[in-house]
Amino acid sequence: MRSRSETLPVSQILMLAGLAAAMAVSLVDPLYPENSWLQHAPTALVLVMLPPLLRRYPLSNGAMGCITGVFLLHCLGAHYSYSFVPYDDWARWLTGQTISEAFGFTRNHYDRLAHFAFGLLAIMPAREVATRHLGLSRRLAAYIAFGFVIEASFAYEVFEWLLAVFMSPASADAYNGQQGDIFDAQKDMALAAFGAATATGLLACSAHWRRRTAGRA
Repeated sequence: MRSRSETLPVSQILMLAGLAAAMAVSLVDPLYPENSWLQHAPTALVLVMLPPLLRRYPLSNGAMGCITGVFLLHCLGAHYSYSFVPYDDWARWLTGQTISEAFGFTRNHYDRLAHFAFGLLAIMPAREVATRHLGLSRRLAAYIAFGFVIEASFAYEVFEWLLAVFMSPASADAYNGQQGDIFDAQKDMALAAFGAATATGLLACSAHWRRRTAGRA
């Protein structure tokens, strides 16, 4: 473990630099400029707060990679206000067919992907904080990490609802990305939970495999 006075590993500095570059690119000619400060505030906060926190409470490169992955997906979504990420155009350019045509989608599902990815990628750093810096057992840390994903997802949906109350209807619809689905919030939370359950299962299987491999050595 690094001492608290050491600088960050080069790999983690590069991850933060890459995230800062992605945020800068995302700010260039965004689809809804009036919402940019709301979309990018979380990324800016991470870029400011994470370096000192990582020096005091180090994380592995894997956990840091998960955090970076979540916010890289967010930077892409923020540029297009999530609901308008043109993945169908990209798929048509690559394959000649859109994803929506292939799967029968009637809405843009990038926001669904982002919520699932949050649940999938947040488990590892949350578990690592719980075991490495709170001294919890791996089993308890797994429950805490899963609960963190559920609570964070719930808090974000409540935050979106409160924004919708105070923003203009057009801005609120662009930011929230409901796309006419009255159950959008519930589906987003369910996908985050599914992502968290998937990650928890994969980590448990990985730990079991490592124990079996060590026992055979």
